[in-house]
Amino acid sequence: MASRISMKNLDRVYSESLVREKGYIMPTHHCHNYYELFYVERGACRFLIENNMYDLHGGDFIFIPPQILHYTRYLFGTCKRVAVFFRLSDVREDVRELLPGGDSFFSEMHILQVPELHQDEVNGLLAKMVREERIRDDRSSLLCSIMLQELLVIGSRVCHFLHDAPADIHTTDRSILQAARFITGHYMDPITTADIAAEAGLSPNYLTRKFREATGLGLKEYLIFTRLQNAAMELISTDASVTDIAQKCGFSDGNYFKDVFKKSYGMGPRAYRKDVQR
Repeated sequence: MASRISMKNLDRVYSESLVREKGYIMPTHHCHNYYELFYVERGACRFLIENNMYDLHGGDFIFIPPQILHYTRYLFGTCKRVAVFFRLSDVREDVRELLPGGDSFFSEMHILQVPELHQDEVNGLLAKMVREERIRDDRSSLLCSIMLQELLVIGSRVCHFLHDAPADIHTTDRSILQAARFITGHYMDPITTADIAAEAGLSPNYLTRKFREATGLGLKEYLIFTRLQNAAMELISTDASVTDIAQKCGFSDGNYFKDVFKKSYGMGPRAYRKDVQR
């Protein structure tokens, strides 16, 4: 992806289509400083975002604002997905007004479902956007911008916007739910995988294996994911020092916190705070 466009500093509407086979593993959770519309054209995948997990199927969009950690897991067979990346400035003001809540729509994650009757129309439009990435002449940027407006307008007309998405990891496995809830409620404490496993009533190794199979992340990775998500919110919403935020969010080692934060967010915590608040 980086070889085709600088995704760190996106300067136009960009789209890509990929087919992922069952068992494909993403290197790690990540975030970026632009918006993403992630669409499942066929098949299904599991999407982890903001400590929640959703199973997405053909015709489902998930809208991801900037600086939100997310991760995709492919558990259900072959999945074709399309992603569209853009900046708020790429969306016309009159188009923004058509979306639920207007400009406030862009501040939160959303799940949108395209009715089967309209999926061919949406699939065709996305295919045109992806095709422009191969053509890439002096007209492609404008065409992709125009098609983004069309995609959002069509979405505002035909999509079902899910306002009742589940609050916890989307699984019926009680032990995984218990582990996830325990982490969410105690991420600020010096808990270990043994503590989490004890809460779920399983051995650490067995629970870690089950948790990874269901979510794509091990217990320790999910704990770090949760701590980082909350630390990022603290950086944005408070004036607390980086050291205090690290300790409040469960990181006993400030240098380790800075390292893992930079690995996931692409910049250190101080730079992140300045970048988001400017």
